[in-house]
Amino acid sequence: MGKSSLKKLLFTLMLILLLALAACSGGGEEEQVDEGETEDDGLYSIEDFSKMKTNEGEAIEGGSFTYGLVSDTAFEGTLNSNFNSGGPDARVIGWFDEALLTWDENFVYTQDGAATYEVSEDGKTFTFTIRNGVNWHDGEPVTAEDWLFAHEVIGHPDYDGIRYGSDFTNIEGMEAYHAGEVDTISGIEVIDEKTLEITYIKATPSLVTGSIWTYPLAKHIFGEMEVAEMSSSDAVRRHPIGFGAFKVESIVPGESVVYSKNEDYWRGEPNLDEVVLKVINPNVVVQSLQTGEVDTVDAFPVNQFPDNADMSNVEFLGMVDRSYNYIGFKLGTWEDEEVVPDPEAKMADVNLRKAMWHAVDNETVGERFYHGLRWNGTTLIPPSHPEFHDETNPGITYNPERAKELLEEAGFVDVTGDGMREDKDGNELVINFASMSGDDIAEPLTQYYIQAWKQVGLNVQLLDGRLQEFNTFYDRVEEDDPGIDIYQAAWQAGIDVDPTDLYGRNAMFNYTRYASEENDRLLATGVSEEAFDVAKRQEIYKEWQQLMVDEVPLFPTLYRAAVVPVNNRVLNYSIGDGTEMYLHEIAVTSESPLVAE
Repeated sequence: MGKSSLKKLLFTLMLILLLALAACSGGGEEEQVDEGETEDDGLYSIEDFSKMKTNEGEAIEGGSFTYGLVSDTAFEGTLNSNFNSGGPDARVIGWFDEALLTWDENFVYTQDGAATYEVSEDGKTFTFTIRNGVNWHDGEPVTAEDWLFAHEVIGHPDYDGIRYGSDFTNIEGMEAYHAGEVDTISGIEVIDEKTLEITYIKATPSLVTGSIWTYPLAKHIFGEMEVAEMSSSDAVRRHPIGFGAFKVESIVPGESVVYSKNEDYWRGEPNLDEVVLKVINPNVVVQSLQTGEVDTVDAFPVNQFPDNADMSNVEFLGMVDRSYNYIGFKLGTWEDEEVVPDPEAKMADVNLRKAMWHAVDNETVGERFYHGLRWNGTTLIPPSHPEFHDETNPGITYNPERAKELLEEAGFVDVTGDGMREDKDGNELVINFASMSGDDIAEPLTQYYIQAWKQVGLNVQLLDGRLQEFNTFYDRVEEDDPGIDIYQAAWQAGIDVDPTDLYGRNAMFNYTRYASEENDRLLATGVSEEAFDVAKRQEIYKEWQQLMVDEVPLFPTLYRAAVVPVNNRVLNYSIGDGTEMYLHEIAVTSESPLVAE
């Protein structure tokens, strides 16, 4: 039996064990444990990891660094922040481009980036100044006109990306420009080559924590293109340009990128001569690290950490990730840049949705599949934002008996006696579940959810009978494929806690297509003048988190830890927000990565 087959067998056995444990627990009261009592349960805590790598040895001059992008599919290749939508592309972009503003560990914009800013007394007008020496990779200066141009493209009626939303409609004159009523955006003014002024309709606390668009677009390259053709152009797909520490030398589409150092980088010449990014299949991550094929990876499969915690040639860093897994329910469609709820959708009954949350034991999933490095999700503001995450809210807890009661009360009963519930009209109820392929856990985890729902009498079937690869999955979810009733995905929360761009009525990313007047009210209040009072904003988002628990358009399954192995030859490497790692500072102590003993 091959290693891959053996792993799948082991995970199948784990799934059986997990279901047995879940069935035994039955959603009863938790056992109390004496404070301070510990046991060797094989679980890990992210609090025991450091965000910053230990530096050992002297840096050599130059050198090459290899970064592994963990994926079972090719990256899409939309390599410009104004147009891309997927996480893999964003990580490719991150090596050659950057935002004009940086932020600290509290997600507040600093004055340390490629641009600085001043705010008017009323909090509505921001004046940005781009530093001298900030140049595109072709030597042209990054200008205020480029920053304005990015806003003009994203706000253009022919723009085909996903960025246009509440962050842009809050700019004076943007909606009139987007509607084609005017040719310019009245709220944005170029003061001089390096100075841009933006006036917003409302002063909000989010303006200094992530809702300002900080990625310019090189007008000298894109200025003569039709907006509708930009995202598919060679300037995005084959020869992308930025102003970051490294510049793109060559691309093997979807597979790898070679970057060379940008000697003209505004922070200073990078230590490394070269960075190589390559796609690494989740099933060979450990081997790739042990052999030195890569120096680090963007997403180490945390289920593989216990068996490799003592890998001799790497140091493991870790942090609470801004990402979380979730199960989403399709509740409507996206039409004319707005969510249109469908009261007749298959998943429209809130008690059906609540029952499906009650039916799954995510605490045990986190322990058995991920050894405590993923854990039960409760609300839609993750603990990576501790100031606003409501740790007192338990979400909907595991209780399969309550799930059955809710289904009975809602009229989902087993009419035919086959153990599966029919819909309220007595017709067969089949719930089509879309889930992504990935590492060895993807399939058994998906099957766990299907079996957990089966135990409460719901016939949930995997869409097309198989897992979907990343790009196909998101294409179908974004297009509201009528074959999808529920789906399993993940979000990375933005640095700004405001969830409007994920869950607002006018948010394309609102894939569940849920909308309500109460949701509109709370999201608007969360960025209102009264929300400048942090305590008030906490209260607002506490109420919003509870609304999402009550309405269940989706539910979080797992919060996530990011565990990042870094080869021991690497210096000046760190992860997370506010750690002040700059790419140009990364260095190595030897020409080749160290190999595991």
